Amino acid sequence: MNFLRNTIAVLLGLAIAGLIITLGIRAFPQWVTFEAFAPFEHWQRFLYSMKDDKAFFGFLLFISGLGTTIGGVATAIIVKYAKVAYAILIGFIMLFIAMLDIIIYPYHPTFYKISIFLTFFPFSWVGGKIVEVMYERNKKKRIAEKMNKPQ
Repeated sequence: MNFLRNTIAVLLGLAIAGLIITLGIRAFPQWVTFEAFAPFEHWQRFLYSMKDDKAFFGFLLFISGLGTTIGGVATAIIVKYAKVAYAILIGFIMLFIAMLDIIIYPYHPTFYKISIFLTFFPFSWVGGKIVEVMYERNKKKRIAEKMNKPQ
């Protein structure tokens, strides 16, 4: 049963991270030059048009970090054990997808290619640590309440 729960948690975390990144890109209409939402059909042309826009790729790094953090939090909340490890798994899968994007579409600037390694793992780790710290605080609070409770 834990396998199914963990699989659903990872898929949900990836979906949340992907949704946040996609909505982040779509938030600025001056960047999106196509009407229909078909990200894979227009992505190559879009990246080519943005290849000199450092602000876009900087924002893409920021929104990727934010999405990976929130996806890591969602995953860590759902899994029962090894919360940080599963959150880092989200970062690893997102890094793998980003590397495929860089290999398939070569229009990314060099600073972006280097920075994605410094974005996905640390931010997903932070997402897992947020949940781990919250759970530890709640656990300590419950123990303290039990100790102070009159018998």
